Order: sequence, then C-alpha cells, then structure tokens
Amino acid sequence: ALAAVTLDGRAMAVPISQKCMALYYRRDLVRAPPDTLEALPAGLRAPTPAGHFLLVYQNTSVYGHAPLLGAFGGRLLTADDHFGFVGPEAAASVNYAKALVDKGWVPPNTDGALVTSLFRAGQAAYAISGPWLASSLSDDIPYGVAVLPKLAHNGARMRPLLTVEALMLSPKGAKKPLARALVRHLASARSALIRMRVARTVSARSDVTVPDSDTFLKVFQQQAQLAEPMPTSVAMRAVWEPARKALRKVMDGRASADDALAEGKRRFASVRRPALPPASPTPLLLLVTLASLWGAWRLLQRARSAPFRQRLRASLPAYRYLLHALVVVGLLVFVPLFAGAALSLYAGPAGQLHYVGLGNFIDILSARGGPLLATGSFYLVLIVTVLWTAVNLLLHLAIGMALGIVLSRPKMRLRSFYRVLLIVPWAVPNYVTALAWKGMFHRQFGAVTALTHTLNDAVGLSLTPISWFSQFSTAFTANVATNVWLGFPFMMVVTMAAMTSVPHAVLEAAEVDGASRWQRFRLVTLPLLWPSMLPAAVLGAIWTFNMFNVVFLVSGGAPDGQTDILVSEAYRWAFTRQAQYGYAAAYAVLIFLLLFGVTKVPGWIAGRKQRRKVRSHGSTNNAPPSDGSQVAG
Repeated sequence: ALAAVTLDGRAMAVPISQKCMALYYRRDLVRAPPDTLEALPAGLRAPTPAGHFLLVYQNTSVYGHAPLLGAFGGRLLTADDHFGFVGPEAAASVNYAKALVDKGWVPPNTDGALVTSLFRAGQAAYAISGPWLASSLSDDIPYGVAVLPKLAHNGARMRPLLTVEALMLSPKGAKKPLARALVRHLASARSALIRMRVARTVSARSDVTVPDSDTFLKVFQQQAQLAEPMPTSVAMRAVWEPARKALRKVMDGRASADDALAEGKRRFASVRRPALPPASPTPLLLLVTLASLWGAWRLLQRARSAPFRQRLRASLPAYRYLLHALVVVGLLVFVPLFAGAALSLYAGPAGQLHYVGLGNFIDILSARGGPLLATGSFYLVLIVTVLWTAVNLLLHLAIGMALGIVLSRPKMRLRSFYRVLLIVPWAVPNYVTALAWKGMFHRQFGAVTALTHTLNDAVGLSLTPISWFSQFSTAFTANVATNVWLGFPFMMVVTMAAMTSVPHAVLEAAEVDGASRWQRFRLVTLPLLWPSMLPAAVLGAIWTFNMFNVVFLVSGGAPDGQTDILVSEAYRWAFTRQAQYGYAAAYAVLIFLLLFGVTKVPGWIAGRKQRRKVRSHGSTNNAPPSDGSQVAG
C-alpha cells in the first residue's frame, strides 16, 4: 500500500485502506474455485446452460484487464514513464482475453453494471471484481470469494492493480497541529478497525489483522499482498485512454493485438509530447494596446457629439434598472468567456502553464503535424460534428413538426393525453435517457437484440444481432436515435404554439380554391410556421452541436473515437489527456467562433446587402431625370 502512494522514493500520503479485485463464485453453481483459470469449468456443479456464462469481468476496461496483463508479465507503464501496454506480453494477454470471449466463457463488451447483473441473477458462475460488488449482492445470494487463479500455461498468478485510499495534507494544512492530529487519528489502528467493521475495507496497516472468521476481508487482504501497486506517476493519466481504445479494438475484432497496441503507444506519445515552447507576449500586448486606443478614440469622437450626449443623458435612468442584470450577466457569461479565451493562449499541465500565443490554435488546425483527416484530428471531428448536427436537426424538425401539426387538430380525440405522453422524453433528464438507450443497444442483453430474436422466432427471419458500437455507422446511428428521442418534443411544442397563429380562414380559402392537403401545407401552413420555427431551429442546432451527454454516455466516442464531436474532444483534452486545459480551451474558442459565424455572419451579410439595396434604391429615386427636364413641384 505504501508503494502506491510513493513517488520518486518519497511517500506523498498516508495510506489507510487498500482495494483490489478478487474472484467471486456462486456456491450454488460452483463446488470449489480451482487453482487455474483454465480449470474454471471443472469447478462447476453442472454444465453452463444456454444464455449463461462461466465468468464475467470488465473485459473492455483496462483496469479489468490488468489481472491478465500481470499474469503475462506485462505492465501498463514502464519505470521510465513510457507506454507499457505494448509488446509480446501485452499482446498475449489481449489475445487471451479475446479467446475467452470467442469460446463463450465471457460475454463481450462487459461493463461493471453487467457484471453485477449477471452474477446477481445467477447467469455467471464466477466474477472478477472488487469489494464494491458485495454491496450489490443481497444476503440470500450464496457466494464466496477466493484469490485470483493462476494461468495454466505459465503458472503465473493473475495480479490485479492495487489502489489505496490515502490521507494527504496541503502545505498550509501540514502546518496546523489540529490537521496533523486528525490525520494521525484517522490513520490509527483504532480507526482502521472501525472502518474494517463498518465500511468493510481492508486496512493498509500491517499491524491490523483481519479475524480468521471474516473470510471475505481475509481473502481481499491476501489478494492485496499479491496485487500490483497502481503507478503513481502523472504519466499514468495518459495511459488509460489509448490503452482502452487499443483493448476495445482487439476485442471487437477490428485490429490485431500488435497493431492496436502499437497505435495506442503512438497516441500515448502524442499526448505526452513536450509542451509548446513559450512565446513572447509582446505582439498580444501591442494588439490589445492598439485596440484599446482605437476604442478610446471612437468613444471620444462619439462623446463630442451633442446628439449622443443628449441620448446618453436621457437614457441614464433606464441604465439604473439594467445595472444589476448587466452585473450578473457579466459575471456569469462574459467573465468565464474571457477567462476561457485567455486560457487558450497558454499550454502545459495544470500548475505549469506558460504563454504560447496562438500555438494551441496552430497545433489544432495543423492536426498536430499529422494527416488532416486522421482519427481525432480537428477536421475529421468537425465533419462528424456537422453531420451529427445536420442529421439530428433534420429529424427533430421533421418529426416534431409532423406531430405538432397532427396534435393541433381541434377535433382529435385524446389530444391532451398524447401531448403529455410525447413531452415525457424531453422532461426526463438526458443523462438518464442516454444510459437507458445505451443499455438497449447492448449486443447481447439489449432490448434491440431481444426484439431481433423475437422477430426471428415469430416471423422466421434470420437477423443477426448487431454490435452497435464496433463500427462508425451503427454507433453513429445509436447516438442519433437517442438524441432524436430527446429532441423532437421541443420542436413539437414550438410547432403546436406556432399553429395557433395560422389563420383558419386562409386555410379554408385555399381549400375552396382546390388546393390539396400537401399544397395547403407547403404553400400556406409552412410559410406561416417558418418565422416561428427558425429561432427554434437555430437553438436546436446549437444544442445539438454541443450535445456532450449523449455522445459521451451512449457510444463514448466508440469505435476508436470516431463518433466524438468537438465538445467531447475538448473534454478529453481537459480531463483524460493529462489536464491540458489550454488546449481544451482552444477547442472551446474554436467551437464558439464556429457557432458565432454560422448564426451571426449570414444575418450580418444579408443586412448589409439589404442596406446597400435600400441606399441604391433611394439614390435612384432622388436622381434627376436623364433628359434633363425639370419635375414640377
């Protein structure tokens, strides 16, 4: 446990408890856990029936795969902070994990929730998980815990990652006697015994032993002694994402282990590359100074104008009523906006930021020196984002307007009931909806797969369940389906409100003139609806452009980050790629400029054209006759 909080030979915290994964087994399905992983079937009381599995663990999670990696002698991070999840040992561990799925021992694409669900329902005889799984198991479930088994072919035992809960003091807190006394109390043997009894955690203290009667904690204490301490280097933060993508790629059968792990190494090196060199702030200061002088000169010119002073004097009472709103909007909108824009001019990890000017923007727009349309490049992500926005907006408008027009018919029966029912998707929090739809798209246990099996049985079809998140087209479709479900009620409500302004007399006149329903909709209803729908469409486009929750929670960018949009890519640079906040802020600024340009520039250009047309028309009317004749007054 102490090794897990030691950096450069120095303990950075006081460990108080430790956690790792062990082998759970169902006593009603297993006689006794065997000593090797390959012998797991021999420990069963009866053969595994259809729809049941021998073992469940998070096989697409790097943390869940770590025990196998340790058994093959591999590491996630080398001693000199290089990407360790590469080479023959790592490739062998990944191929072994895929073989477990191919043999039907382990279900594919298993996450933590599925591990809990299958083991709790008795659909899995064994599970590899930590002490947190026990909190989800009721007392009537007969289960036991054992140390992770060995691998038969090399005799090495599976080694999970060891994580610890530790106490740390800030430099200021370390100087306070009460804070130090609190740490000593929480790290004492007495507190450890209380945590062991109440929270069911294994103490990190070597002088606190688990009673022999407590077999659950006893096993986890033994497993902790065999576990691999989690690396404490800051480079470890950059390992998880490329390692997860490489593992997922192999498990989905989209690449060989060697190719996927080599690509993960390149991604790790890209994230870990040295920060941009510092730049001189002189050009920025000069630009700000010139802009300030120009603004001051313009303000002075206007202040000298008598009409301006009169209008300002007349408007002062009104500004008193607006002052509080201006202050609130300034603090909540403009201050964060300017702070983010300023942050985009800096680079480096948190606490070591330095000014680089436009370096982050140049880096993003040049695809970090790689191919412009490589996976994860700004331009490819922008194309995906535009496609994502266009498809969703089209479906939102089509479905929402169709339902809104239908529900606006005054003679429709149960109209109020349908209105309330169809607003429900919009009322439910979008993260709840996203997680529900993600479960529906699971390849083996989702509702879509269940519907596929039902159709096969009922109609005699031979449809094959789809692995929705293994290729771009299906993962993108899953994201779109979820977001359309969330977004169409807004357009429906706006359409119903706009329909109240459509005069019935106009529709009746068109009907009398012989117009068909489609002609009445296209030539009368739609032109009258569009002024109300245009602002809703603009809002919907902006919301969809930045719809982080659906992309992050449903597909998670799978496969291989191909369904990520700009806002989710910015999130990853800020929180999963070594906290490169300046780089993420540059992404945010580019997103703002794109949205500002799309929503404001066309209107500004149209306004200028209209003003030129008016001036041109006015000058033509005021011009003297071409024959030189006089116009009588």
